[in-house]
Amino acid sequence: MSTPAPARTSSLFSLARNSLQQLLAFASLIAIVIVFSILSPHFFTANNIVSVLTAATVTGILALGTTFVIITGGIDLSIGTGMILCGVMTGVFLTYWGWPLWAGVLGAVIFGGIIGFINGFNVSILGIPPFIATLGMMLIASGLSLVISGTKPIYFPNHPDFQSIMNLSILPGTRFPLGVAVFIAVIIVSAIILSKTIVGRYAFSIGSNEAATELSGVNVRKWKIIIYTLSGLFVGLAGVLSASRLSSAQPTGGMGLELEAIAAVVIGGTSLQGGKGSIVGTVIGALIMAVLTNGLRIISVPQEWQSVAVGCVILIAVYLDMLRRRSA
Repeated sequence: MSTPAPARTSSLFSLARNSLQQLLAFASLIAIVIVFSILSPHFFTANNIVSVLTAATVTGILALGTTFVIITGGIDLSIGTGMILCGVMTGVFLTYWGWPLWAGVLGAVIFGGIIGFINGFNVSILGIPPFIATLGMMLIASGLSLVISGTKPIYFPNHPDFQSIMNLSILPGTRFPLGVAVFIAVIIVSAIILSKTIVGRYAFSIGSNEAATELSGVNVRKWKIIIYTLSGLFVGLAGVLSASRLSSAQPTGGMGLELEAIAAVVIGGTSLQGGKGSIVGTVIGALIMAVLTNGLRIISVPQEWQSVAVGCVILIAVYLDMLRRRSA
């Protein structure tokens, strides 16, 4: 049976509108780069571009994972403190328990997946609203990080090469770090999952109309758990990279990273109401957040005003998302 003309027209219109949103986000990124390049001769340099990409790696991976959750119409507030807890568990596995490097890294990623599974279980099976379920997990992860580490950083004396995961240059004569290459690989994998696999198709379907998706025979609860678990695996990987970058597992911090990641997702055109989104848009959003933070620091804007600027960007992103929903 052929697709009815009105439905096909609506689909094309939606595709064109999503493309326009991504173009606007990309144009915003270019404009910010031009402004900071004019304001400081130190901004548009090879070393600083690498610094921006490195800074975007952790937030970007968190944003990529939460893109899947937001497309389903959910939210995950625990990704920031969950990342910190996974970093602490990396320290426990490698330093306290003496695991080999590969096992410690894999263990931390799986631990992130367990956090995501619990979030998915609470949302899907217990019926707890995503905001409340992940808010609770955010506080649990923050508290466990402090308890397990004894409120002190955990270093990696038996694994001096641990920091190479994030900082090792993979191109001779350059500072292009392995962590950025991992970020690029995660982008590619995420794009494939979202556009070519059943996980992506069901994420869009659940976010567009959860009741209709369930009536069509899809086990919505199961797929929600899978998608939250997938996001948790991204949280675990971000925790490993963050600890590697700092050469230690820091039990404090993480608060606010979830908002930066969610802002990156929304800036890239993903709707907080679900059903719409893209990996390319999220990457652009993550780069905008990294460029903004880096540029403000380079032109010597005080830390408190940097927070004000990032907060304004988050508010603008949410407001634009509201406008998009009203015009849909």
